[in-house]
Amino acid sequence: MLLAVVVGTFVFPALPKPTTLSQINAADTAWMLTATALVLIMTPGLAFFYSGMVNRKNVISTMLQSFICMALLTVVWVVVGFSLAFGDSVGGVIGNPATFFMMRNVLDGAPWELAPTIPLALFAMFQLKFAIITPALITGAFAERIRFTSYTIFILLFFVFIYAPLAHATWHPQGILFQLGVLDFAGGTVVHMSAGWAALASAIYLKRRHEPSHSPAMVTFVLLGTGLLWFGWFGFNAGSALGANALAVTALATTMAGSAAAALAWIFFDAVKGRKPSAMGTCIGAVVGLVAITPAAGFVTMPHSVAIGVIAAIISNQLVDWRSKTNIDDTLDVFPCHGVGGMVGMLLTGVFAHQNVNSANTTGNGLFYGETKLFLIQLGAMVGVSAFAFAGSFVLLKVTDVISRLRVSEEEERMGLDLSQHGEKH
Repeated sequence: MLLAVVVGTFVFPALPKPTTLSQINAADTAWMLTATALVLIMTPGLAFFYSGMVNRKNVISTMLQSFICMALLTVVWVVVGFSLAFGDSVGGVIGNPATFFMMRNVLDGAPWELAPTIPLALFAMFQLKFAIITPALITGAFAERIRFTSYTIFILLFFVFIYAPLAHATWHPQGILFQLGVLDFAGGTVVHMSAGWAALASAIYLKRRHEPSHSPAMVTFVLLGTGLLWFGWFGFNAGSALGANALAVTALATTMAGSAAAALAWIFFDAVKGRKPSAMGTCIGAVVGLVAITPAAGFVTMPHSVAIGVIAAIISNQLVDWRSKTNIDDTLDVFPCHGVGGMVGMLLTGVFAHQNVNSANTTGNGLFYGETKLFLIQLGAMVGVSAFAFAGSFVLLKVTDVISRLRVSEEEERMGLDLSQHGEKH
């Protein structure tokens, strides 16, 4: 009898009741449907962005590492992922896995308390897209040397033990970081810092490639990927206002200004070093700006978004140079760009945030306005999240390696992952 009930739950789940909640707003719903689609297109954009930078024999494998996240993480999200991130809080660090198990009470459920004008299912699908792209970001650090099956195990573990707890702690009203007053508008901590520190742990754990230097396969792919990322990022940041409102406009405007300023700052800084203004540098700079403005997008003014983009671009540019002189083989510089960009954005949110921009959610004014509390909160969260994401990812890499060998053989690496892992050729 018990088995029949369990099987019946999976095969014949309870049908949703019609939603009659009067607070659902058509304009907010329409915008959030659009924003959800925009965020999803960022993952194929990332696939093009990364694949254009690797060796031609690893283009397909690099792209597939992003695409598989859309399939794997969606199924995990439906089964238990949404519950872990946004279910009833357990100690402020994780959600109860039973809250929305198999999306129970989601299609007909009451709206999320911080998104009261859109259906709960739409909020769940919007947040899913963040969960998809975060592990995909890590792939740039171990590109060209990881076994595909082992990679899928790692990203599953990463989601359960790193991403979901951070999402819950930061964005759930009972989350420990939320309660402390940490500001992260669209994922500087949850997405970029977690992926960046995991990337650094991966680069250290997997060690250097046997052929560490190569020419990018196709710079035009990098340009295409940047365009898709930039386009989708408006859903990422402006969508995090969770409605068609003035805050969404603010987030869209600061996102545009911050990324444009960072793109220019990157190539100007390269010029100061005697380098030519390159398409690759412009693209990397724009993405660094997008990363850095993400936590601050709904809390700062447009002039300050320009400052954030410029500062982040210069710091990341310097760290890319520094990383290249070490033995750390972060293939596509995920940590200097996403990890450091996220940290810079996190700290500068504590410098430039002001309650006049977002009076409903800002927990204080930034250091620029003479207040220290918010900056110290952001600094403490940055240190704590960094330690958690780096140490946790290192442990998960070791666990994955025990379950399934992480690194391809030297022969497979020289052959290229397209052929050795997938039997396909670009």
